[in-house]
Amino acid sequence: MNASATYLAGMHINFEFKARHQSIAEAERILLQHNPLFVGEDHQVDTYFQVPNGRLKLREGNIEQSLIFYERTNTAGAKQSNVTLYHHQADEALKQVLLQALGEKVVVDKRRKIYFIDNVKFHFDRVELLGEFVEVEAIDKDGSIGVEKLKEQCKHYQHLLGVREEDFEAGSYSDLLLAKKSSLTN
Repeated sequence: MNASATYLAGMHINFEFKARHQSIAEAERILLQHNPLFVGEDHQVDTYFQVPNGRLKLREGNIEQSLIFYERTNTAGAKQSNVTLYHHQADEALKQVLLQALGEKVVVDKRRKIYFIDNVKFHFDRVELLGEFVEVEAIDKDGSIGVEKLKEQCKHYQHLLGVREEDFEAGSYSDLLLAKKSSLTN
């Protein structure tokens, strides 16, 4: 599939990081000094499904509702994600079809504050059983920005928000939650 067909198919590229933070309230206060667009606070339940490659999750929230497939490496720090996103209306039947066809892997329950500055999306998350995190996603929806610029944006906001290298998380919330549940049962 060529690049233009990729973007037309609803795919896009993110360069992103997830990090624990000593104070997400302080990181949010710093971001607010740069006049971001506040989208809102969302209660999101992400159901991850058993799939042979990548990750597939159904996001159910008050602000964001989508079926998301993405592939990325589990490395600490900012990394590229190839994302295919399908926005839908709330529909319990969709969830039931996915559960019956694929099976549930794990459910992540979180409260998320969402902001934007240009093409960069900021999440301040409180994740049930895991704690507090900051996520930054530099998004290229149509191929016009390029990976190098996305990397620069992530690095800029990493420093601005006071994210240290040791704060980065390599995996997704689903990985962290599965690891935590496994350690509790062993």
